Amino acid sequence: MNQPETISYPIDVAVVDKNPLVVRAIKSLFQEDGRFKMVASATDGERFLDAVGRIPFDVVISSWVMPYCSGRELLEKLRKIDRAPRIIIYTGSTNSNVAREAMRLGAAGFCAKDEPPEKLLQVLDAVARGAMIFPYMDISKLAVGPLDSLTRREKELLGKLAIGLTNNEIAAELGVTTNTVKFHLRNLYSKLDVRNRAEAAALHVSVHVVA
Repeated sequence: MNQPETISYPIDVAVVDKNPLVVRAIKSLFQEDGRFKMVASATDGERFLDAVGRIPFDVVISSWVMPYCSGRELLEKLRKIDRAPRIIIYTGSTNSNVAREAMRLGAAGFCAKDEPPEKLLQVLDAVARGAMIFPYMDISKLAVGPLDSLTRREKELLGKLAIGLTNNEIAAELGVTTNTVKFHLRNLYSKLDVRNRAEAAALHVSVHVVA
């Protein structure tokens, strides 16, 4: 059995979250606990990546849904960096696929924002020691890609969206109403945990480039 890593306190942590109140709350939590110190923060993954390599830290706490560079995109980019910091995804997303997708992309831990603050500290300490902390999931599904939860019609619609067709153009090509297209788009966005057509198209492109 692998022994936990020996670490020294305080643990240097970077926090990435679009909500400044969340960042402030985590900093206050660290000050009360004493084992952790926030050494960097950013409101999106793009700004955080500018700090990688310039500011040393042990662990990153990152939100999943963020502007410019989401948690998913951040994990994809960090996979290409040698000795990248360990990442904990800290999210309020209700999408049950987020934890599975985060693990698949190389995150070291996951914690939901509706958990007690002490839970985040437990996950943070364990990840800093070299552990991987995730809620229970069927690991046989880890190889499943982010688009595999879509129906055939949703995949077809996403492909047309990715080449820049408007809702009216998609409706005409598929022989359905514009309202039907909008209905499928709402379901598609929810399943992929994206906010709009631009993010959905970017995910479609990234998956097919990797493939």
